Amino acid sequence: MNTPAAPAADPGSADPGIVGRLGFAAEQIVQEFGWDGDVADDFRFAVEDVIGSDLEDEDYTGETDAVLLWWRAGDGDLTDALVDLVGVLQEGGFVVALTPKDRGNGAVDPAEIDEAAGTAGLHTAGAFHAASGWRATKLVAPKGRR
Repeated sequence: MNTPAAPAADPGSADPGIVGRLGFAAEQIVQEFGWDGDVADDFRFAVEDVIGSDLEDEDYTGETDAVLLWWRAGDGDLTDALVDLVGVLQEGGFVVALTPKDRGNGAVDPAEIDEAAGTAGLHTAGAFHAASGWRATKLVAPKGRR
């Protein structure tokens, strides 16, 4: 679907094209973990627009096509969190780990994300600017494995 060019985005808005580049698509079930008042709602809304429904919350018990994980330094053990998320993903599913860019707001070292992902059986498939103040890292299972 082609959309007309949007006016210049304000500094807080998400890049709408990033949602598609991350792999979100219509009719996917996307579950969100780690939501708090500091998240980038514009990014969340962009994902909902693409998938055509609301994000599922942490209480959802079915399998998902993708997971949004808002993660800040100090939120706990990232490896444990990713291991748990692998269990809710359908074959071919992915995790988008969203972390603050600013150290003062809980930035997470990309090396920590890579290490935690590897231990959980995932690998990094790219890092992107998600929204003002947030970096998105796409994590996927190796092909043929879950």
